[in-house]
Amino acid sequence: METLETELQHEALEILYQDAYIVAINKPSGLLVHKSPIDKRETRFALQELRNQIGQYVHPVHRLDKPTSGVLLFALNKEMAQKMSLAFRENEIKKEYIAIVRGYTEEVSCIDYALKQMLDTKEEKRLGITKEEQEAITDFKRLATVELPYAVSRYPVARYSLLQLKPSTGRKHQLRRHMKHIFHPIVGDTKHGRGEHNKLFREKFDCHRLLLHAHRVTFTHPVTQKNTEIIAPFDDVFERLFLHFAWDGIIPYE
Repeated sequence: METLETELQHEALEILYQDAYIVAINKPSGLLVHKSPIDKRETRFALQELRNQIGQYVHPVHRLDKPTSGVLLFALNKEMAQKMSLAFRENEIKKEYIAIVRGYTEEVSCIDYALKQMLDTKEEKRLGITKEEQEAITDFKRLATVELPYAVSRYPVARYSLLQLKPSTGRKHQLRRHMKHIFHPIVGDTKHGRGEHNKLFREKFDCHRLLLHAHRVTFTHPVTQKNTEIIAPFDDVFERLFLHFAWDGIIPYE
């Protein structure tokens, strides 16, 4: 039987948008953006696969964690890469994520909680390198809830929320760390989440991924000056859960 990774190797990346300056893909969960010292054994990278697919060198302008799916932008030349990277840093490019988290969250809230920079390598940790706290802000809106008849930990039922997350800063693992901070970790997060909830979703729903998806990116195109919106469809895992929880059709597309 083929593994998910082998199946992904057989599929072309889904291109959501492409012009003479920018290309955007729907990154699958489990695919690294580029080579990383954190995951030296990984052999598949979105940058390389997209370059081979379109026959043109591409420049990453932002990142998505390996387990996160959704809109991933690349520039097609160095000048555009610099402009787009600056736009991301200055919050001129708006990002919207969809996540499933543990428990019932507030309906609307803003998480304003500084995060320490995460060390990238064991060598940095060994050398005692420390990094400063950085401002980190995430707005979220609860779209739906579900109560499942499964006992988890000391609770007789399991409750979950479907969230729309809008970060206005871009810190490493920001959404995952922010949701952990307010005690509503994202389901499927093996680093910042809760193992008992991850296990429930694996066993009951055959869900083996982080339930975080970069759903929409909007920005003013640096060349055409047109308002550009790119939306990434959900994968089969999300779609199956939406259907099972009666959440299909409630994700805002306006």
